[in-house]
Order: sequence, then C-alpha cells, then structure tokens
Amino acid sequence: MSELAPWDSFYVIVGSAAGALVGLQFVVMTLIAEKPPRSPEAGAAFATPTVMHFSSVLLLSALLRAPWASITLVAMLWGLLGVAGTTYSIIVGLRVRRQTYYRPVLEDWSFHVLLPLAAYAMLALCAVAAVFHERGALFGVGAASLLLLFSGIHNAWDTVAYYVFAKKDEKDRD
Repeated sequence: MSELAPWDSFYVIVGSAAGALVGLQFVVMTLIAEKPPRSPEAGAAFATPTVMHFSSVLLLSALLRAPWASITLVAMLWGLLGVAGTTYSIIVGLRVRRQTYYRPVLEDWSFHVLLPLAAYAMLALCAVAAVFHERGALFGVGAASLLLLFSGIHNAWDTVAYYVFAKKDEKDRD
C-alpha cells in the first residue's frame, strides 16, 4: 500500500506522544487524588475522556503502522473507531451537562466535547473517503489524530491548572 508508507514516521511520533501522555495523565491523577472534594461525575465528564482520546490516538497509530496489504481493512477499523468515538463524545457531552461540580464555559465545551466529536466524525467520514481517495483520507486521519492529541493535551493541562490554581485559591481562603 504505497499511500500509507510515507506516514510511518508521523504515526511513530504521534503514537509515542499519545502513549507517554496516557502514562503522564495517570501520574497527574494520582498526585491530585488527595485533593478533596472528588466528584465521580466530573471525572467521567472531564478526566476519563482525556485518557480515552490519548488511547484512541495510540490505537490509531498502531493500526496505521501495521503492514496492511491494502487500505480497506484499516479504513474499516479507523471508521469503527470514529463511530465509537462519535458516540462516546455525545455521551461525554451529556455527562458534562449533568455533572454539578463545575460549570463548564465555552472553552470546556469546545475542547471536551466539540473538537473530539469533530475528530471522531472525521475518522468515520475518512473511512468512506478512503474508497475514493486514499491520499486525502490519510490526511484527514492524520488531522483527526492531531486534533484528539492536542485536545487531550489541553484537557490534561486544564485539569492540572484547575486543581493547582482554583482549588489552591479555595484552600487559601478557608
């Protein structure tokens, strides 16, 4: 499959970054675990999706680095990931709306719901596009993986900043 070969280095870099960031997210969550109050609803809305997006990028990178004979099967797999991720993003949006621990602003809705939803929908659409235009579909998959990676980085940083600054300010006022 000649179209996929030039993407090898891209997915080695992106997949490695996603794998490292998954591990780092676990370290961060462990470090802030002792800072009360905890909210399982907020965790399901904000923390868990970040790990899922990093894991999706890692899975996508592994899938695209495998030596497939043609793009058909790998396109079906990334399309399946896109459909599952789109569904998951809708569930995350419902969780964000239902949780009462934190009132999300437009930036939160954008990075926690809308951008991941767009990335996963792009994956699903690129699976269909791969039938007609492999090269364009691969650029779409690359863009979707970067969108998930950068959304995850933003969300992980946002979580840490919230606990370090907002919770510290609350503690200082007490």
